[in-house]
Amino acid sequence: MAQTFDCPAVRNGGLFRTSLKDVETAVGMARFKAELRRRKYRALENNGHIIVFCNTLPVEILSSGPGKGSPPASGD
Repeated sequence: MAQTFDCPAVRNGGLFRTSLKDVETAVGMARFKAELRRRKYRALENNGHIIVFCNTLPVEILSSGPGKGSPPASGD
């Protein structure tokens, strides 16, 4: 787990990308999610890709298409 979160992006409050397969193989999704909660980071998963925001700032979804879990259109 330490290797996953040991990169300049994490230390500098940036973001990093990984794959669902890599997470499941290396540490397991439950452990990965627990570490995200411990650090208070946010993450998005789409089509096997994971993006982790290495800070505690809010994340805004700027656009979403139709699909499972899509927020309703705001009329903007």
